[in-house]
Amino acid sequence: MQAGTQPCPACACASPEGDAAHRINAALRDDDLDRAIDLGLLDDIACSTCAPACREALAHARDDRRRALAARERHRDRALRLARLQRERDAKRAPVQAPTGAPALPPAAAAALERAKARAAQRKPE
Repeated sequence: MQAGTQPCPACACASPEGDAAHRINAALRDDDLDRAIDLGLLDDIACSTCAPACREALAHARDDRRRALAARERHRDRALRLARLQRERDAKRAPVQAPTGAPALPPAAAAALERAKARAAQRKPE
């Protein structure tokens, strides 16, 4: 075994080519999922000289974690969607605010009103 390599804790394989997979297996054995992910659990890392059961266990752990992460993402998306729908419903149910100023007139009516005001102002004695 080379310096820095670690034997597989599951099947005792000592192949230096499988060192990354052995480290992931060790992290999984220690129940340290964060370290296993940092070491590459989600990548397709495997040791070709490990026992078949060992390779299958690593693949199973990888698949389980990928499914869990996908489920978490779906849950987050659903929560965001439900929050958006609630905001839209709340906006539809909000009371309508009365306009603060005078209601807007169509342009022709506004022009006629201005002309009438101007004529009334001319007739008014000062």
